[in-house]
Amino acid sequence: MPRISPGLTQKLALAGIWGTGIVAMLILLVIVAYVLVKGVADLDWALLSTAPRGGTSGEGGISTVIASTFYLIGLTMVITVPLGVGAAIYLSEYAPDNRATRLIRYGTEVLAGVPSIVFGLFGFALFVTALHFRFSILSGALTLACLLLPTLIRTSEEALRSVPHTHREAALALGATRWQTVWRVLLPAAMPGIVTGIILSVGRAVGETACLFVTMGGSTALPTSVFSGGRTLSMHLLYLVMDTNAFGKALATGLVLIITIVAINAATNWLSQRFRARMTGGA
Repeated sequence: MPRISPGLTQKLALAGIWGTGIVAMLILLVIVAYVLVKGVADLDWALLSTAPRGGTSGEGGISTVIASTFYLIGLTMVITVPLGVGAAIYLSEYAPDNRATRLIRYGTEVLAGVPSIVFGLFGFALFVTALHFRFSILSGALTLACLLLPTLIRTSEEALRSVPHTHREAALALGATRWQTVWRVLLPAAMPGIVTGIILSVGRAVGETACLFVTMGGSTALPTSVFSGGRTLSMHLLYLVMDTNAFGKALATGLVLIITIVAINAATNWLSQRFRARMTGGA
């Protein structure tokens, strides 16, 4: 049997990688294009400016649903990002390499794979029932924080650990403290990886439905505080598909959901660039 040369093996591997990447991108583009073409016909100002009214025809719009989504995502990120990045900094830069630390890392990896409905039941038992937060945006945000923290901690820790150790040595040799090294050197260098973790968390939070059904309640009223109930775009989309005949309106809602995710990701990238420039003393 003739041997395959290393050069040919490398070319075949690269061709396979490029091929699978292109196929995945094509599938994504087909899905987005289908939702765009089919959903734009039912996307109008009335849909965006009126509240849902229920019924099998899916009457009304999605104005309060959009507001609830932004309320939920904003509160979730305010809770999740400081805790997740802070825990990653501790595990990467301060925690000793012992059995307890390894157990914490193992626990975060296990929790990252737990189904979201399990977190939903936990949130219902703790936040809705035990702490009496009721079906509310606060209960949903706290549940989502528990769901997203393991992923954000692991991605942020890996981003910090990928920074070359020479960066730490150089900063400490110049007289910087451990915290100054973390704030001025490590965080700016690791920011792209941390932002990737935040974007993945935002995308999962926007698209989550299972754990929110048992913690937010699904109210279509405009939320007035964090203790108000609500319904996200993904929850409303599922309602339109399963319980109504308004499939066109469901596609329009899906289009708004895609636009919302893109807008939030763009805002996250912009804020991270400004934050990174400020930390490094840039303009």
